[in-house]
Amino acid sequence: MKVRIGTRKSKLALWQANYVKDFLERRWGIEVELVKITTTGDKILDSPLAKIGGKGLFVKEIEQALLEERIDLAVHSLKDVPMVIPEGLTLGAITERENPYDVLISREGKKLSELPEGSKVGTSSLRRQVQIKRLRRDLKVDILRGNVDTRVRKLKEGLYDAIVLAYAGVKRMGYEKEITEVLDNFIPAVGQGSLAIEIREGDEKVRSLVEPLDHRESRIRAECERAFLRRLEGGCQVPIGAFAHVMGGKVRIEGFISDLEGIRFIEGCAEGSVDEAEKVGELLAEELLRRGGREILAQIYGGE
Repeated sequence: MKVRIGTRKSKLALWQANYVKDFLERRWGIEVELVKITTTGDKILDSPLAKIGGKGLFVKEIEQALLEERIDLAVHSLKDVPMVIPEGLTLGAITERENPYDVLISREGKKLSELPEGSKVGTSSLRRQVQIKRLRRDLKVDILRGNVDTRVRKLKEGLYDAIVLAYAGVKRMGYEKEITEVLDNFIPAVGQGSLAIEIREGDEKVRSLVEPLDHRESRIRAECERAFLRRLEGGCQVPIGAFAHVMGGKVRIEGFISDLEGIRFIEGCAEGSVDEAEKVGELLAEELLRRGGREILAQIYGGE
């Protein structure tokens, strides 16, 4: 039996795909081939994600290959997977979550609170931007896109004084020693740190192959966070973050929605049974919508 894994071509995406490939080969003794696919998000590198369409940019072409049976499964960063999965596809496994937090890497080893006034901080994420601004309005936050290697290189070339990245990607690419500070006071992106293994619905053979990679607690947390974001109809144009914890039979989620400057920043939390993880996420979303989230969404999507 031969299994074809669809993946983006970036070093991080290939690390993730090889992680799944190695597991399948060891566990089942099967042949696994990586099929490298260029996505729209890989082609457009000079514009902020918020301006060009958001999350689906990194998965759409891979999902199409899966639907057309050119590949048997796809490996994505879960945070890149849109909240609505195309008909005919499903998430066969969500892997155990790596450290979900963001990290700061600065050229002079200074923490966020220690950066001089006017320092230039690079990030591609509106979620990170507003959380930086809430703590340090005196810093200059600039768009920074590209893979982990590219971002670190631009930092070292002096184009930025500091950059903010996901811990998981930094670790997987071997830059853990470069981390200046773990930003565990930031609310992470939905699903940050987990991999999503996408398969065709009804493909029980492939489902059985990837099922051992499915981590129950990480799936519960992901379902809660993704339900929160789905209810807010959030994409890359709106600063939104959510983070769920599992404690015994309970799941607790904290989350926020903000305007683009971090001035109207509405946050809250909700808790409930792990059996109703999606409902708990939706309840928090409803609360934030009632408390001003609707106005924020209307303002951003209406271009006011």
